[in-house]
Amino acid sequence: MTESVYMQYNPWWEEKEYEPEGIIERTSVLNKIEKWMKADPIIILTGLRRVGKTTVMKLLISGLIREGVKPEDIFYVSLDDYALGSRSILDIVEEYRTLQKLPVDRKVYLLLDEVAYKDRFHQQLKNLYDRQNVKIVASSSSSSVLRDKRAFLTGREIVIKIFPLEFSEYLDFRNIEIKKRDSHLMPKHFEDYLQTGGLPGYVLTREREYLQTVVDDIIYKDIIAYHNIRNQQLVKEFFLLLMERSGKQMSINKMSNILKMSPDTAKRYLGLFEETYLIYTVTRHGSTNEQLLSPPKMYASDLGIRHLFTGFRDKGSIFENYVYLLIKNRNPQFVNYVYENGIEIDFFIDKHLLVEVKYDRSLNEKQEMLFKNFNAEEKLVVGNREDITELEKYFDKKQDRPIFPSL
Repeated sequence: MTESVYMQYNPWWEEKEYEPEGIIERTSVLNKIEKWMKADPIIILTGLRRVGKTTVMKLLISGLIREGVKPEDIFYVSLDDYALGSRSILDIVEEYRTLQKLPVDRKVYLLLDEVAYKDRFHQQLKNLYDRQNVKIVASSSSSSVLRDKRAFLTGREIVIKIFPLEFSEYLDFRNIEIKKRDSHLMPKHFEDYLQTGGLPGYVLTREREYLQTVVDDIIYKDIIAYHNIRNQQLVKEFFLLLMERSGKQMSINKMSNILKMSPDTAKRYLGLFEETYLIYTVTRHGSTNEQLLSPPKMYASDLGIRHLFTGFRDKGSIFENYVYLLIKNRNPQFVNYVYENGIEIDFFIDKHLLVEVKYDRSLNEKQEMLFKNFNAEEKLVVGNREDITELEKYFDKKQDRPIFPSL
């Protein structure tokens, strides 16, 4: 039975070659990963379900085989498979080596999908890394993969976060090329992107059921079932309320009152949705006490998921959500919002750049005064798509690729 499961996951063992069908490459993501494939650290891919982690693994497998790695030296498995529920990672790898008659000193490539489904996975990955000749690429749809309480993997891992498609990638996936003479079409395509979001499967299919299935899998499998939550309806209502509050300050006490639940339960649910990458939270800039006592702002992790539950209303809030995801994708060290005397500024990045998002609008008098007087080295008002190029210049120091295609 187990042998059959492994054979299904690894068709290249019999075919001796592998070219995944129907897959569009995300060059920017592959470039981040491939430079680490010949290095020692364990590569951990993390991000929202269906964001493309498995696709990346399959592209890596195809590349390894083209480079001359023997197919039997490559092992892929999804660790959330029910057929493997009772087996540890070490058991699974031992069964693979036995099946292929591979000694532990022979180098193999292990691509372990949804690794966080296995207990003590940090320790098991450490054991494989220390005791066998392996290159490990692991993935998880939960940020729990980042919490290594006993520091088993310290110095042994590199974490790469995979985000939904950005606008330029969205155009590539939909095979849309906008020539300079047709630049007037860009705003409409951008508005379509704000509604569709960046989950590759949904961008390609545009089927509402696909997106609904992604959300249901996260809520029912990764949250309700995994954490043994009994009140399923309350979890769903909590998520709907989160989507409604996207881009706004979010009081745990207010949410708990609305849903008639304890603040502790509300705080726990918020953590679970953040852990599964359905949402992100942004804390207030200030002292530790101010950060702890002030409500966080919340953003949906994908614009398509947000649109599924809230529709295309409040374009200013949707655009702000988009700007936040663009910032988040560039992995800044700090992102906070500023709140002083009842006036809010959207983002303070790396304690350096102050950003206020105003979708085709201007700052009011009080905001303008706070914006002007706030102590920041650089300041930027993002009011439309064209202003994004200025934000791009700030991140050009860290990344060397455009956010939008050149016009």
